[in-house]
Amino acid sequence: MAGADRKTEPTDMTEKRLTLVTGASRGIGRAAALQLAGTGHHVIALARSKKALEALDDEIRAAGGEATLVPLDLKDAKAIDQLGGILFERHGRLDGLLANAGILGTLGPLQSIGPRSFEETIEVNLTANWRLIRSLAPLLLASPSGRAVFVTSGVVPRPRAFWGAYQASKAGLESLVHAFAEENEKSALRVNLFDPGATRTQMRAMAMPGEDPMSLPAPEAVAAELVPLLGEGETRHNARVVFGDEG
Repeated sequence: MAGADRKTEPTDMTEKRLTLVTGASRGIGRAAALQLAGTGHHVIALARSKKALEALDDEIRAAGGEATLVPLDLKDAKAIDQLGGILFERHGRLDGLLANAGILGTLGPLQSIGPRSFEETIEVNLTANWRLIRSLAPLLLASPSGRAVFVTSGVVPRPRAFWGAYQASKAGLESLVHAFAEENEKSALRVNLFDPGATRTQMRAMAMPGEDPMSLPAPEAVAAELVPLLGEGETRHNARVVFGDEG
């Protein structure tokens, strides 16, 4: 696999749901990866940090789960484009996609944001998710119960000053995902958005440095609500699921 590293092959892959998680090395993505592995999914964990992925893999294995590690930067368009073909060769399908990875970018007046920062925010939060759809949709449609969940933000329904680049990227993501859901209305694939609300993560601490992090839900609590959306029993489609205070 492009950038794939340590992996644990399942005893019988047919009995496990194959679920890819982006941004799996920390925060909500890491918590979700652990919970997915704990409920019988073979997790394909994607993130930039090889070291953090290996630590995640150690924890998954210690709990009896299985994972494949994919160190990959979502700004690497070629690697994303190749990912679907490599997964097809290995597995022939993908049962779940949790598109969780995102960056905050620069907060401040729009006129003060540099072009490189603005473009990077759009590239990671919006364009990379389009590339993931383009690369992985055939595999999700090959599953008898494909599920795709894209993590969004409360700034979309409640836009605010100084968050322009980030909220533009997430508003674009929501429009993209609604289109993807409508295009697959008659298939077995269920596509949804998930807004975790204010959560005790590194990104939240960067955005709200004066906030008491212990006043916020932990990523594990958010993941417990998120993970069922990736199960074969999930029937919601084209929904925007909100956890807690959108903050």
